Amino acid sequence: MYVVASPLVYMIAEWDDAPGLMLIDMVIIGASIVIAVFSAVLQRLLKEAIDIKSENDLTV
Repeated sequence: MYVVASPLVYMIAEWDDAPGLMLIDMVIIGASIVIAVFSAVLQRLLKEAIDIKSENDLTV
């Protein structure tokens, strides 16, 4: 949503001469990307842990 609205925020920042508005927009987009990558890494680690546990449960 923020990526789609970025051109609008850019136009408002240029019109109002407020460069901080673009900085806030980039911080929100960057934080969203970091959270998405972190959750993907955690999901992969959890999947591998579940696979290892199920493999260990099958061994005697």
